[in-house]
Amino acid sequence: MPTVSAPTYQHQLHQAHPARTNHYSLRDYLQFSSAQGSIRDWYDQRVMLVTEDFVIGLVQGLEEEVGSASALVMYKIGEEWGKRDAVVFRQHFEQDYKRELRKAALTFILEAWWWPFTTQGWGNWDVDLTEQKNGFMFINIFDSVVARTLGDVGKPVCYIYAGLFAGFFTGLIQKPLGCIELQCYAMGETYCKFLVGKQDRIDAAAFWQNEGATARDIEKRLRQGELVTNKG
Repeated sequence: MPTVSAPTYQHQLHQAHPARTNHYSLRDYLQFSSAQGSIRDWYDQRVMLVTEDFVIGLVQGLEEEVGSASALVMYKIGEEWGKRDAVVFRQHFEQDYKRELRKAALTFILEAWWWPFTTQGWGNWDVDLTEQKNGFMFINIFDSVVARTLGDVGKPVCYIYAGLFAGFFTGLIQKPLGCIELQCYAMGETYCKFLVGKQDRIDAAAFWQNEGATARDIEKRLRQGELVTNKG
């Protein structure tokens, strides 16, 4: 197998600590260049910092432009982002940890992927993999930047997170997966809960949710192996 040389990063701390893999400080992970007017992360990818007003403007602007389809637009944005990030993450993971991604423990992979998101303000998470063999899993997000910003609006709002999870896990396992938010901080809950899985699980959860089922009800039904067989 031909060897792939590691790229030369411009980040000053990355140059000083090339083997470092945990960057929990925002000031360590990001490099600010006032001369270039840019912010780049540990891997020289350009990023931007936005205000809560930007998040509100983005969500409300989409709603004004496309109405109820804004949820799908945000989901698709997140999904495309997740698919692309899966490719980039694989490259960085195998360079940083000197091992093939497929040979690493899934829990280790997931923490390696999400910690930069936590560092950049996307919130902490908790992943429940106990139903992985049955084709689905649950993700809890604490302090969602979207839900926290919009406040208690009485409905799920974290469509970009759902798309991100769907896209990333699709890219990670190379099989199509979907995601739906079962409960949201913007609905008065203490955290946001997502279901990631095969489309039949997502369709069933969406159907039950539309029928008024709570996140706990949906989770119980899925764990019991129940699916929707007749939506008519």
